[in-house]
Amino acid sequence: MTTTASTLPSAADRPAPGARPEHGATPERELDLVDLGLPEPILRAVLDLGFTRPTPIQQAAIPALLSGRDITGVAQTGTGKTAAFGLPLLAAVDPELRQVQAVVLTPTRELAMQVAEALETFAQHLPGVDVVAVYGGSPFLPQQRALARGAQIVVGTPGRVIDHLERRTLRLDEVRFLVLDEADEMLRMGFAEDVDSIFGRAPEKRQVALFSATMPPPIVRVANQHLKDPVQIATSRQASTVANVRQTFAVVPFRHKIGALARVLATSDADAAIVFTRTRGAAEEVGVALADRGISAATISGDVAQKDREKLVERLRAGSLDVLVATDVAARGLDVERIGLVVNFDVPTEPEAYVHRIGRTGRAGRTGTAMTFVTPNEQGRLRAIERTTRQRLEEVAVPSPADVSAHRVAALLGRTGARVEAGRLDMYRTAVSAFLAESSMDAAELAAVLAALAVGDEGPQPSDEIEATPLQKARGASADDGRISFTSEERARTAARRPTRGTRYRVAVGHTHGARPEAIVGALTGEGGLSGKDLGKIDIFASFSLVEIDADLSPEAFRRLGGARVAGRPLRISVDEGPRGHSAARATAHPGSKHPAAKQTGPRRPAARAPRV
Repeated sequence: MTTTASTLPSAADRPAPGARPEHGATPERELDLVDLGLPEPILRAVLDLGFTRPTPIQQAAIPALLSGRDITGVAQTGTGKTAAFGLPLLAAVDPELRQVQAVVLTPTRELAMQVAEALETFAQHLPGVDVVAVYGGSPFLPQQRALARGAQIVVGTPGRVIDHLERRTLRLDEVRFLVLDEADEMLRMGFAEDVDSIFGRAPEKRQVALFSATMPPPIVRVANQHLKDPVQIATSRQASTVANVRQTFAVVPFRHKIGALARVLATSDADAAIVFTRTRGAAEEVGVALADRGISAATISGDVAQKDREKLVERLRAGSLDVLVATDVAARGLDVERIGLVVNFDVPTEPEAYVHRIGRTGRAGRTGTAMTFVTPNEQGRLRAIERTTRQRLEEVAVPSPADVSAHRVAALLGRTGARVEAGRLDMYRTAVSAFLAESSMDAAELAAVLAALAVGDEGPQPSDEIEATPLQKARGASADDGRISFTSEERARTAARRPTRGTRYRVAVGHTHGARPEAIVGALTGEGGLSGKDLGKIDIFASFSLVEIDADLSPEAFRRLGGARVAGRPLRISVDEGPRGHSAARATAHPGSKHPAAKQTGPRRPAARAPRV
């Protein structure tokens, strides 16, 4: 979908709802979303995100799928495939039927997570419609419980879908919509037999959408076997050039990303910045981490109510908000001239998504900068982006703590002229003269000390003397490379927040749901057979909480906890796998616990903390 608004055509000019294009073609005339025949709740959700004009693949696929046809779509990544199949898929789901009615197969867990999140966003005005992502490498039980609660839409990798089918935790008896996303990649990875098996267990009467970047013979065989008289749609890759944007990247390990981001923001001269993450959960944790560092940051994701979205955008425009942490879906249609910096905290999985992200800066004739954090094993994605943009990205170093201090000092010295003009400096001259007369320090050294204190530089700390790793030595970096510089007070507070005992678990209730530490403790001890001494620190965030448990949880305990509820919501407990390395994002919990087993640390966040929207 594009985000360029235009005047809607008159009703007389619009095709009948559900009208479909001829086979092998896309519509001759550009349509608007209201032309496609989408149900009102789905159309409202998409319009709330700022979409007005569908992409060619959406113009062709959505009416065909709404009319009940199978389709094959030959389209590159980044052309809007998720909405092309996702919106008609949601229209086919019956919210009253608490059984799986649609299955989307993707080749990778990352794509499964993204598709599931997009579908949840599109379904925000469809009460009773639940989406579950199932993929390997994550706990099985939470997925099983979501299926047992009656999720109607499953997005997953073929291997994990087969696992659920074989364990009878997933049934396809009521499935009416099947999607193969990136079918060529799926077959290349060896999922052909799994795909055949999944399709073989689904009812004969179903609708199928197959999307692939290419149509080699194996994909044609799959289409002939599983699709009935499909509408064939082909689109070309959209042009993607971004003017006025300096495009850079930095190699940053996962565990150093938060510190690197804080220093990039601290040394940027941009008026405002957007930080992009792949998932809603990562956006929330990054937003919390930045707010805990005193950065004026807020989080926005696709499920934000339109009025709340408008308030955040207005704050960004007005200057009361400097950093917005966002997912790709949430940033659609966002046009704010103050944005001079875009940081890709996660490399986007689709090169075209990268183009859209960095297009949020360098607008209205202004220049902008885009920085992408690339982990050492993501070089291939970087090359794909360069091929798509036909431009090499410039490698830069992440600012060091010394760079941050130098930048702050330069900004401080830049204000001296205005301060001299303002006057009333006599008392300070007197105090400085008296100090110099009584000490051995000269004026230059005193000025340097005062400048260091003014920018928060307390000097080297004992914990700074850490031996650099061999890789850091090879790069000429210190052991502090990639970490934000802390004052001694912050170091002590951060150390107190680190996990101290047992295994850390994640539960799906947070302070936005009204969860309190004592309620979580009560559920764990009442349903899980645990005692207070088995529980360690409880950190409550906006939409989830982290709990340390110093005891083994048996399958039976997991089953009982699956039925436990806090603030009217199921716990959905699972082992915490961390936010992909940015552990500092866990630093501050919601305050207020007095329970000894629910230790809370860190200061209370102000009312203007990064909201979870």
